[in-house]
Amino acid sequence: MNIKGVDPGVAPVLVVQNTKSGGPGRVGDWLREAGLALEGLRPYEGEALPETLNGRPLVVLGGGFLPDDDERAPWLPATRRLVAQALDGGTPVLGICLGGQLLAHVAGGRVRGNHGRPEYGSTRIRLRPEAAEDPLLHGLGATVPAIERHVDQITELPPGAAWLASTEACPHQAFRVGERAWGVQFHPEAEAGRIAGWDDEPLARNGFDRDRLHAAAVAEGGAAVAAWSEVTRRFARVCATMP
Repeated sequence: MNIKGVDPGVAPVLVVQNTKSGGPGRVGDWLREAGLALEGLRPYEGEALPETLNGRPLVVLGGGFLPDDDERAPWLPATRRLVAQALDGGTPVLGICLGGQLLAHVAGGRVRGNHGRPEYGSTRIRLRPEAAEDPLLHGLGATVPAIERHVDQITELPPGAAWLASTEACPHQAFRVGERAWGVQFHPEAEAGRIAGWDDEPLARNGFDRDRLHAAAVAEGGAAVAAWSEVTRRFARVCATMP
């Protein structure tokens, strides 16, 4: 299926995956349904990242690292260079969890490890007034559920960034840098079923029950799909309108 307004000849989207289990999930499915091709990159397996984007949109996925955790994830400097290229050239970017933190870091914001209250499972994301004018997040309503899984946080947004969404535990849930680069702390790509496979121990240590998290995510799954599939289609249209 090709969504109206998306040129099937647009450059493929580069998708940087940082861990074996951290694939693009349903965001990848929605981008393909919108007529975009994906070029998956797995640097954690030793695959080299390209030197340049050459106009290709960029998606950076999550992972259990900080944006400058180069010793444990030696591909992060190359990832940061690609994000910097995208910002310099106005190329579309979508950063998810670690990817969003990395976007904030590259653009001049700050990220802290093990900061604030951890968030796990389906969480109500509050849209800020600025979201009403955002190309991706406009018209979603006051709150939208999304799955969270993080202990690190963006503590300061980049200068000039549009602050789009928040939660009580983590203020910087979504933001935009410039006209075409978005970062989110939550996981729009994750389905409720993923929670059933999460390790119990860190959840219990932080006061969460896996079965309850799973049940809540299932209950809110329909609303999450409705919102984040539309956001992904909008991102696809942004990618398709690049010169």
